Amino acid sequence: MSYPDRSEKLVAPNLSELAFERLEQAIMQGDIKPGERLSESALARRYGISRGPLREAIGQLEGRRLVERVSHQGARVVSLSAEDLIDLMMIREALEGMACRLAAERMMDDQIARLERLLTDHAEDDAIRTGRGYFQAPGEGDFHQIILDACGNARLKGMLDGGLYSLLRLYRHRISMRPGRPAAALDEHRAILGALKSRDGGKAEAAMRAHIRASRAAVEAWCDEDQGGDA
Repeated sequence: MSYPDRSEKLVAPNLSELAFERLEQAIMQGDIKPGERLSESALARRYGISRGPLREAIGQLEGRRLVERVSHQGARVVSLSAEDLIDLMMIREALEGMACRLAAERMMDDQIARLERLLTDHAEDDAIRTGRGYFQAPGEGDFHQIILDACGNARLKGMLDGGLYSLLRLYRHRISMRPGRPAAALDEHRAILGALKSRDGGKAEAAMRAHIRASRAAVEAWCDEDQGGDA
């Protein structure tokens, strides 16, 4: 088994952490697809490291619920059914709507300013402007992550950030490439930002829920098309 080689060989004190970052990126970008088996020998050759650090990285991915162990088959990227994916989107709507309500009441001015700068950058991004997709960087480069970090509720953050976000990111890139979705998602993000700036928790929650419902509709359309293509 071979993998697209988008990275240089890893040379650093903490090889397992770097391997984790590269593997996660490859999974999120679709280089390693849902359901695909992770060949330790092929990945070790790709990154130029021994299997020890690689196994640690795969273990971290298991902790994020991105990878699962299958009897007699080894580790493979998790694959969600259409029903699982839509169920997760419904859960995300409720939880992230609550997080946005709390963030509207608790966000610092500098955090709101950071969201404004981020959306300005997104509006200038070539992929979004041309409709090719809405690709967000992890952490501080992710609109939703900044809001979640600002909600001030550690348990709520743990529920979203502890596995749900990771699972949904498996499909986030491909859903964001649906025709018309990048521009629509940017407008929805702007509506959320406006509600946050107004410090209106109810309005912020409604805007976030509307955004995730629109994303769920895109997921449902994608799943219908995918099933139709398999028929």
